[in-house]
Amino acid sequence: MTLCGVSPPGARPLHRRQLLLAALAASFAAAVPASAAPALPDLKGREVTVVTENAYPPLQFVDPKSGAAIGWEYDAMGEIAKRLNFRLAYANASWDAMIGAVSSGQYDIGMTGITIRDDRKEKVDFSDPYMRSEMFMLVRGDETRFTDAASFKGFDKGLIGAQPGTTPFYTAAYEVLDGNEQNPRIKLFETFGAQVQALKTGDIDMVLTDGTAGRGYVEASGGGLKLVGGPLGAEDFGFIFPKGSDLVAPVDAAIAALKADGTFEALTRKWFLDYKMGQ
Repeated sequence: MTLCGVSPPGARPLHRRQLLLAALAASFAAAVPASAAPALPDLKGREVTVVTENAYPPLQFVDPKSGAAIGWEYDAMGEIAKRLNFRLAYANASWDAMIGAVSSGQYDIGMTGITIRDDRKEKVDFSDPYMRSEMFMLVRGDETRFTDAASFKGFDKGLIGAQPGTTPFYTAAYEVLDGNEQNPRIKLFETFGAQVQALKTGDIDMVLTDGTAGRGYVEASGGGLKLVGGPLGAEDFGFIFPKGSDLVAPVDAAIAALKADGTFEALTRKWFLDYKMGQ
């Protein structure tokens, strides 16, 4: 899931990673003049329920100071709702329940940095991509036993935390280890936050995460965590909907407009460059 660099991030390398993410997000925006964009659909104040996990900084998370749910996706969804004229209601669910709950029509939209994948398209519809990400290894700040995926594989006592059915789980099994999804070196957790806590306490040695979440945890850790190794593959994030939802086309139109007029680029600067976790 996100970003560059092979050396452990200190202040200056981290800044370069953040700048590259901003550049990626900006380049991903459609280069269509705002004046050429068609008028957006009007959903006439309809209520739309959006479910999220609040465990993926800086996309969506609970502010440790205020207790408010905030992040890039909240701002983006708020702007989409304003442009399309619908009322937002939010719900919270764990990752392992989210796709099924949206698929069954319990919620109208799901957002939690969900990778667009063909197997998931069998259960839910996806919006157009709103962000591209790459995956990195999140480790403790004092880790020296391995520095990349190859050296971690050779460190036969090393344990990886993962949520079953997620992109990090499959990357751990097939790209880092030996292709065995039952490999005992993969320890399963219900949430990403639980993985990070286990990493901090030494119960596991590494977590795979896209750089969007990883940098948020690194910045909040005060040196307790760092990202190592190079990117392990790119993926696109999209919002999810029940199959056949009439919201897909309006949301896609809003995403295109927000890319074209620089709104997504501004949100990326706000959350990936300017915002400091816990400050």
